[in-house]
Amino acid sequence: MPPSPSSSAQADRQALAVRLGHLVRDAQLTGRELSARCGWHPAKASRILRGRAAPSDADLRASCTACGADDQVDDLIATARTVESMYIEWRRLHRDGMRRALQGVFTRNATARTCRAYVSNVIPGFFQTAGYAEALMRTITDFQGTPDDIPEAVAARLARSRFLYEGGHRFVVLIEEWVLRACIGDVQTMAGQLQHLLTVMPLRSVSLGIIPLTASRTVWPLEAFCLYDDHNTVVETLTAGITVRQPREIADYTRAFTGLSTMAVHGDAARALIRAAIDALG
Repeated sequence: MPPSPSSSAQADRQALAVRLGHLVRDAQLTGRELSARCGWHPAKASRILRGRAAPSDADLRASCTACGADDQVDDLIATARTVESMYIEWRRLHRDGMRRALQGVFTRNATARTCRAYVSNVIPGFFQTAGYAEALMRTITDFQGTPDDIPEAVAARLARSRFLYEGGHRFVVLIEEWVLRACIGDVQTMAGQLQHLLTVMPLRSVSLGIIPLTASRTVWPLEAFCLYDDHNTVVETLTAGITVRQPREIADYTRAFTGLSTMAVHGDAARALIRAAIDALG
């Protein structure tokens, strides 16, 4: 697993390294002795025990056997996989196409009562039209070089829109105005997407704010993120999705969302910005 930009992932990897370190010390072994027993390069144990390298399932099994702690294998593997799931590269997640990855997003939306989303790049998935989603997924698939399952992926993405109408879910969304001006697909596709935003705005489940280009910034533009209730935050970068679970970091994203909200316009003012973006398409 590559180094994560999220301190949550690194903190949990360090915690796993500490647990392994306890097993090694309880077995009265040094790092070099652990490497020798496992048949590794002498430096490998040191990297794992310092949290600088993520152990594979085989590494954890070998370590537990070397330390006489085979009863710890299943728990350590489960812990390591939890850490790994916090930082997942898109290419890895999309290695079989995008549909399967979107099923996980569907589950997050299904279980969360409130989703607070800030987007600085594209219209959020649960607001997307079929045409916009298809055009966006085409560019992503081409860029990543991953398998093309776009028709199935579009259907999976559109399935999330059901939560706008059922289940008592709440979607509080902030969109930077330039997202309205970035043409995804052709002009007709983009116009349809913007019109759809006007359609969903009156829903009781939706609170939609637009941050104007002219807003005086009290919070700088950030990477797109979603807060699911108060349990976790998913941050999207170019190369990976990061799940943040550390309470301190969740509090930071919550505070940032609040700050971004103060710059947003709602209601008629937001509609005016959307209509202006439609008019600009000609």
